[in-house]
Amino acid sequence: MDKKKVVVGMSGGVDSSVAAYLLKKQGYDVIGVTMQIWQDEETAEREESGGCCGLTAVDDARRVADDLDIPYYVMNFKKEFRTNVIDYFVKEYRLGKTPNPCIACNRYVKWESLLRRSLEIGADYIATGHYASIELLENGRYDVKKSRTIEKDQTYALYNLTQDQLAHTLMPVGAYTKDEIRQMAKEAGLKIADKPDSQEICFIPDNNYGEFINNYDGKAANPGDFVTLDGRIIGRHKGIIHYTVGQRKGLNLAMGHPVFVVEIRPDTNEVVIGEGEDVFTRDVYANQINFMAIEDLKEERAVTAKIRYSHKGAACRIKKTGEDLIYCRFEEPQRAVTPGQALVFYDGDYVLGGGTILPGKP
Repeated sequence: MDKKKVVVGMSGGVDSSVAAYLLKKQGYDVIGVTMQIWQDEETAEREESGGCCGLTAVDDARRVADDLDIPYYVMNFKKEFRTNVIDYFVKEYRLGKTPNPCIACNRYVKWESLLRRSLEIGADYIATGHYASIELLENGRYDVKKSRTIEKDQTYALYNLTQDQLAHTLMPVGAYTKDEIRQMAKEAGLKIADKPDSQEICFIPDNNYGEFINNYDGKAANPGDFVTLDGRIIGRHKGIIHYTVGQRKGLNLAMGHPVFVVEIRPDTNEVVIGEGEDVFTRDVYANQINFMAIEDLKEERAVTAKIRYSHKGAACRIKKTGEDLIYCRFEEPQRAVTPGQALVFYDGDYVLGGGTILPGKP
């Protein structure tokens, strides 16, 4: 029987490199691919640490592929990335939301586009270096399970993958800890074994979102009013794209004590300011729902949910209140529930599903 062919998305980092190494050891016919998604070969800076998608990534991934003796290609997905990630990112910020571009990239570029092209060249699977595992449940559905290393767990950013995508995906790294992955890289003689992890959003390496957005679409951010919850004007802000719910620093408000962004109102161009306790809520609504472990939510259910990537998760109850609407009520108030971020719910270590957090009550 022919060996199954798998295309491994190689970022030049240790995780995806070891994913390729493990799959080759398991007998797969491995092809390495780096996705060219935003960088301009003539002008891109070569980051010192090497982001997940920069030019340094291509150099490192190519060297790893040579070391593993596997074919290696660079595929151009710039159009798909611009449309599904950067355009979306800018649009959401202009609407007063705080999007997660990595989730959009996973769903529409790293999976949808890469998987389609990989199947076209005869591959059976794609594989990544994500810290998560894919399992086929007893109900016949594919699901994503948390990794062994909870600190590195990446299931939050994978909640909206489809059943077809999961059926054609391998994630060999999720069964190991980060230390074990680095040790395997050393044993395999891979020069990227000690390469640091990339932290920032790949297309905004300086983390200055506001400047990027203004430069990207050429629209200046309109200043507006800082207002209190009872409607008093207390100052001027420099444009809603510069703020997010829960923010304390950079407000430049002389209130005599710490204050926080409680709400962003794009319709009136207002940023609402409140006290620390005003940033907490128990009630969250989400739409653009994708179910993973189950086909649909038939009745109210107790789960654990995360409201951002770094959130540890908290107990809550969820129920459908519309065809594409979930109401979530946490047992304890949660800080800085942010419109545009993902609400991901878990049944133990398994992703039940998730959606996009909405502002206020629909």
